[in-house]
Formats: sequence, C-alpha cells, structure tokens
Amino acid sequence: MRISLMAVVACLLAGVLLPGPAAAAMRTARPGLAGAMTGEATPHTCEIPAIRAGSAASLKAFHRAMAGCADRFWAARFAAAGLPYSPPEVTITTGTDSVCGKITSTGAQYCPVQRTIVIRILKQDLRDPFRMNIAHSVAHEWGHHVQQLIGVLDAQNALYWPASESARSVLSHRLEMQAECFAGVFYSAALKSINPDVSWGEWIEAVGGADESEIHGKPRNLAFWQDRGYRGGATGFCNTWTAKASRVK
Repeated sequence: MRISLMAVVACLLAGVLLPGPAAAAMRTARPGLAGAMTGEATPHTCEIPAIRAGSAASLKAFHRAMAGCADRFWAARFAAAGLPYSPPEVTITTGTDSVCGKITSTGAQYCPVQRTIVIRILKQDLRDPFRMNIAHSVAHEWGHHVQQLIGVLDAQNALYWPASESARSVLSHRLEMQAECFAGVFYSAALKSINPDVSWGEWIEAVGGADESEIHGKPRNLAFWQDRGYRGGATGFCNTWTAKASRVK
C-alpha cells in the first residue's frame, strides 16, 4: 500500500471456524498460529539509517535495514510460537520487472511462488523521501510473507478462483487488510526505531484519507486494521476473515 497513490486467515485464531466452504479451505492454514502468537510484542530495536534526497543508494540501504528489522521481528514471533520460519528474498529495483513479472503496483509487491518481496524505488521517493511511507513497502509485504508461511495465501487462493467477482473482491480485501494488521503488529514493537516523519495518529489519519484501491479496499478500513494491529501488538487481533463485511469493504 502506498499513501501517495492509493489508499494506503483465517483460522489464525485458535478455535475460530468459518461458515461454509471458507471453513474447510481456511483450516488448511496452520491451526492455532495466532493462539500461539497472541502475546504482546516486546520493543524491537533496529538501526534504520537516514535517507538522503536524490540518493538511490541511501534508499536501498533504508529498505535493507527495514528488511533486516522485519525479519528479526517475525523470526522471533514464530520461534516463540514454536513454528518454523524462513525469510523471503528481497529485491530492490528502479525498474518495473520482477521475478514474478511486471511490478503491477507502484511501489512493492510480494511474489508468493518465489517467496520474494520486490520493492521499486520511485522518483517521488527520491525527490521527497517520506520515511513512514517508504517503510510501509517492507512492513506490508512482509505481512504477505507471514501469510504465505502459515498457509493463508494458499487457503485464500483456493477460495478465490471459483468465487464470483464480488466474492473475489471481498477475499482480496480480507487478505490485504490482514497484511495491514500484521504490519501494525510489527510497528507496535519497531516504530521507534523507524523514526517516522509523523506521529502514529497522523499516519493513521493519512492512511484513512488516501485514495481508494480496488484490490486493497476502503482507506478507512485499511487504517482500522493497521491501527488494530498496532494497538493490539499481536497477530490474534488480525483475523479479518470473520470480520463483518463493512470492515473489509
């Protein structure tokens, strides 16, 4: 999610069952993950460097530091839950090509088959580097990697292809909003290290006021889930799959 251009499972909760075919598909995700990862995240200190306007090298260094920070955070959360963890590959580019084809988003995307996060450095980021917005490229896409590791992406995929167009839209929103919530969980522990350009309240207000995205959903809901993860500080607050429809539109 990129503030500048768009707005900024499942059975993750132990014992939660989804109605109909959703229940069967989502039970293929690792059961009880959030039940084992519900403890509040402890403060997570990382060294995130400054960004120099006009310097692609400093932007790459920033993204690499953010990736290392996110990797250590999630590795610790998985370890605490007794679950296996493996980091994604991270590719940083100024072009539009990636290991899974053209970069369709303006800033970053996750390639699930290759388990790779692809980050595109934009001209606007070179001109006016906004730390929190740029940091979110890593935090959100790492949320998708977490979904991949616990089986959520496969479960969502099984529901997505046979679904109607309207149902696909809702499934996409639930997936993206859970990744936003996971990013919020990460921020709850690491925000101080990121040294953002804005307060948390200002950031959430900006997320809620950004442009709407067909894939991600309404900005106000993206803001709600990101803030929920931040204030809750645990993945157990991120079950978008049983949330009412109005919260994932």
